[in-house]
Amino acid sequence: MATEFKQIVIVLFSIFLMSCSSDEMSSQNNFIIVPPATIPVTPVVNSINYLALGDSYTIGQSVCETCRYPEQLKASLKALYPQKSISLDVIAKTGWTTTNLISEIKAQNPKSNYDLVTLLIGVNNQYQGRNFSIYEKEFPELVTKAIALAKGNKKNVIVISIPDYAYTPFGKVQMEGQGEKITAEINKYNMFAEQYCMSNNVVFVSITDITRQGLLNPALVAGDGLHPSESAYKLFTERLLPKVKTVLQN
Repeated sequence: MATEFKQIVIVLFSIFLMSCSSDEMSSQNNFIIVPPATIPVTPVVNSINYLALGDSYTIGQSVCETCRYPEQLKASLKALYPQKSISLDVIAKTGWTTTNLISEIKAQNPKSNYDLVTLLIGVNNQYQGRNFSIYEKEFPELVTKAIALAKGNKKNVIVISIPDYAYTPFGKVQMEGQGEKITAEINKYNMFAEQYCMSNNVVFVSITDITRQGLLNPALVAGDGLHPSESAYKLFTERLLPKVKTVLQN
């Protein structure tokens, strides 16, 4: 009887061991391998597209093509980002008012793919004696269009203040003592532009004070006695560059 009981215990113990082994194998067979989490990679942008909108101050009247501030800014960006290609398009012409610039943008119909858009416009509205209400209406239109061209992102737009030509030989001599009037009107235009930009979270950079050194420092005036020189545009660029870097980093 003891022998039979011993045999039964051995059989039961063997069954128990086989069951445990089977469970372990089943657990191993059901093991799920979880793939490692993937981190999305932000695509590297290899190009910066820049559009400069304006008038004679943007086209660089009376200075060489590479002397104007958009070209100097482009060169600075190439130095900062040597691995990227920098493209520059300019829609500007001497004598243009806000109305002219709006018309030309419509005519050219540029693509809305710019990483940076600068806008400097209004001096010819003042110089030609146009009603200020025209600027009040058309400047916001131009800012809105600039934003649209800057991929719809207002952070990619920089508005530049209007230079003061009263502080040039032309302003002093040719305008026959109208310097104070010119300065007051330029201030009015710039104040409107700056307040509009502040209200709409658009970057505004003032360079007017640089141009008001023109009579004290003739090197800041081009050979025509009216427009900024290469040296003046270099100072424009130095003031713009920190803002541009912020735009491109965002």
